[in-house]
Amino acid sequence: MPRYGQIVATGSYLPEIEVSNDDLRARFPELPDFVDKMEASTGILRRWYAPDDWATSDLALRAAERALERAGRTPEEVDLILVGTDSPDYVTPATSVVLQHKLGAVNAGTFDIGCACASFPTGLATAAGWLAANDSLGTVLVVGVYMMHKLAAHDDPMVFFYGDGAGAAVVEAGDEPGFINAATRADGSYHRYWGIYSGGTFEPASAESVAEGRTRVRLVERYPPEVNHEGWPLLVRRLAAEGGFELDEIDLVIFTQVRKPSIDLVMAELGLPRERAHTIMEQCGYTGSACTAMAFHDAVEHGKARPGDLVVFVGSGVGYNQAGCAFRIRQPLGGDA
Repeated sequence: MPRYGQIVATGSYLPEIEVSNDDLRARFPELPDFVDKMEASTGILRRWYAPDDWATSDLALRAAERALERAGRTPEEVDLILVGTDSPDYVTPATSVVLQHKLGAVNAGTFDIGCACASFPTGLATAAGWLAANDSLGTVLVVGVYMMHKLAAHDDPMVFFYGDGAGAAVVEAGDEPGFINAATRADGSYHRYWGIYSGGTFEPASAESVAEGRTRVRLVERYPPEVNHEGWPLLVRRLAAEGGFELDEIDLVIFTQVRKPSIDLVMAELGLPRERAHTIMEQCGYTGSACTAMAFHDAVEHGKARPGDLVVFVGSGVGYNQAGCAFRIRQPLGGDA
């Protein structure tokens, strides 16, 4: 009998240190119009930071614990942990193995998924594939987590975007889909646009690269808006065509939470009601690798992902990488009735 990945629970964690747009206006007085323009173009009003002594795995731990509690599972019952992030604890070892230790998931294997903000949809699809191919697997924990503000220079105004956070989903096997299909896109010619360019094998960290800020995340060149404005509809249409469903059957779409106007534009392009796309960036900032997981959990909490609903996830990250997947919700996940 086929085994289909099914999402059985979600969890999310938003840290407690609020950084409002007014805080950033005070921080960058030499750029009097910058925050106003960014607020208008993104919809972001505030973001939240973890304590300075936290690492990315500490954020992941809180979201993972909440998802497992909602699923009624213990850490010892987890068979596989997938962590999607581009703000890892270390270059190596993987953040997923650190999370496994902190969580006490002593029976779980782990690996990281490193396609930036496309990591959570990729993780969901990967979990479904592992469950379909391995009868011995029962419970897979998928976590998206982001702490990019800690890797940014204090005087970089692009910290406007970066909010800390983590989201998680518990995926288990069932005899009904569940997971429907996945699709990806990429264009590596953009890999020099936005990233951390010293600290790996291209340029190992040195006193010079640290002093010149190359071990910090930085925007080198802006991505053209059509990367998402054209790429997101292409992925959604491809998922529908290859997954055997019509666009108007989609009940909920979760996009990367970077610009609210982009989501408005893409939903209009798809001919879907705007209310079927859930957003959180207004109150959370851009939580990168975590944002689709966090937005989905928030949608669940607002009663927007009920049994029978068709949910499409679309993630878009630097590099660039884009990934989408489609799931049918098969059981109550919590939230409003």
